[in-house]
Amino acid sequence: MRLVTFRYEGMDSVGAVVGDQVVHLPKAYAGYLHSQGIPLPYPLAAAHLPAEMLSFLDAGERALEAARKAMEYVASLGAKEPRGPFGERLSIPISEVVILAPIPRPGKLLCIGLNYRDHAAEIGMKLPERPILFAKYSSCVVGPGAPILLPPIDDKIDYEAELVVVIGKQAKGVPAERALEYVAGYTMMNDVSARVAQMGDGQWARGKSFDTFAPLGPALVTRDEIEDPNNLRISLRLNGQTMQNSSTSNLVFNVQDLIAFLSQGITLEPGDVIATGTPGGVGHSRKPQVFLNAGDVVEVEVEGLGVLENPVAAEG
Repeated sequence: MRLVTFRYEGMDSVGAVVGDQVVHLPKAYAGYLHSQGIPLPYPLAAAHLPAEMLSFLDAGERALEAARKAMEYVASLGAKEPRGPFGERLSIPISEVVILAPIPRPGKLLCIGLNYRDHAAEIGMKLPERPILFAKYSSCVVGPGAPILLPPIDDKIDYEAELVVVIGKQAKGVPAERALEYVAGYTMMNDVSARVAQMGDGQWARGKSFDTFAPLGPALVTRDEIEDPNNLRISLRLNGQTMQNSSTSNLVFNVQDLIAFLSQGITLEPGDVIATGTPGGVGHSRKPQVFLNAGDVVEVEVEGLGVLENPVAAEG
């Protein structure tokens, strides 16, 4: 299932992408309940299938099962524009909605540095003996299509393609062999970085967390759709030119290792995201260096997850 957070007619909701349509999951589930003889289905639907993604993930298997029934119900209607029992649209063309970040404000945005062998090689650094953890503030999250804004205080803004793991249930002290049981699914992030601030501050938090510096999405692809998160092609294109091209098989610490490591001391909660690091090819390491400019278009692509595209614009 390809879960999204979308905006339609001024309202945000969780949905599922099917082809060029977005199924409005709460409304579709209410339609399913009505078809089962429940006369006022919306209160029950809201209890089982929340419209907000963090609440949806927190509801766990109950919400996922409701989502599956909602999608089956819409498919059973066989209509090009299926309507609910009260005339409401259950499936909407993607062209008519705004796709937001799947988790617009994650509780924790945990990031891993120097976690690709090819990236470590390009900057001439030894592979770390344990994961290098830093955080981005969730206020920097934006969705696909939203502009990456270039701040006037830093002229070296870089791109970083990353596979993101989304936690599906509370995890504390999880062994690596069971780690994937705690994953809701996967998405992508561009870990945009202000290199002057990052290198000059003595720590990374500010330079990694400027407004708009965490494009996320477009969809949260559920765990069952991805056979092996540690063997996916990952790439980034800048104005159509491939700048990063690698595989998650080059991760120093794989997805299971990261969940086990982080959960030793940090309780991971539904909707928390783990950005697993970026491969070689970042602009700061190129000769000559390449940084983002107003008018650029950046695309992150991870096998099986789609494409995350964002334009670049000057702030203000």
